[in-house]
Amino acid sequence: MRNTNSVETLMYLPKHFLVEDREILFKVMGEYPLATLIANAAGELEINHIPLMASKDGQYLHGHIARMNPLAKLAQMGDVQLTAIFHGPEAYITPAWYPSKYETGKVVPTWNYAVVHAQGTLSLKEDPQWIRQHVSQLTDTHEPTYQSDWKLDDAPEDYVQMMLKAIVGIEIKISSLVGKFKLSQNRTPAEYGGVIQNLKQSSLEDLQAMLKLMQEK
Repeated sequence: MRNTNSVETLMYLPKHFLVEDREILFKVMGEYPLATLIANAAGELEINHIPLMASKDGQYLHGHIARMNPLAKLAQMGDVQLTAIFHGPEAYITPAWYPSKYETGKVVPTWNYAVVHAQGTLSLKEDPQWIRQHVSQLTDTHEPTYQSDWKLDDAPEDYVQMMLKAIVGIEIKISSLVGKFKLSQNRTPAEYGGVIQNLKQSSLEDLQAMLKLMQEK
């Protein structure tokens, strides 16, 4: 019998865009932690947007949700499969960056992007100590990005306890991890070079993020 709490997502994925290197995938997941979670709730898709963190061994994804979130009730049913989609850098690529635009004119715009799909089994983490440690870790990880050193303990303890009681931890045991990095790999060397050169000349943060990924990949 088919598991009605499972959801399988298929992605059009040409071989030249396929990325399976876990180090690269976890790097993107760490830099872009806000994931789109898709689960099947009685035949309807339950969609959430939750920041997730990978465990040290790379076997799990951890996060937290409001106790009133329908996903918490769904997880209590057991054996719930879901997909977490991490959205990395993305950028519009204009045909004006291709030398062939001036040679033949036979070019069209496209979009470069990087996404990571993590599929796995969902479970809840009810232990108050686990939840507090997770929230503290999430905070400690991202505060330095904003040149801040705010800690969970900076808030009044009674307030912290009230907030922690309103959430529950989630854990996703990863069963499948795959990335689609569409980074102009299907273009000619000259066209690829044209994209790189023009990205270097842009001051836009999104385009600089795309440039960085293309140079690393």
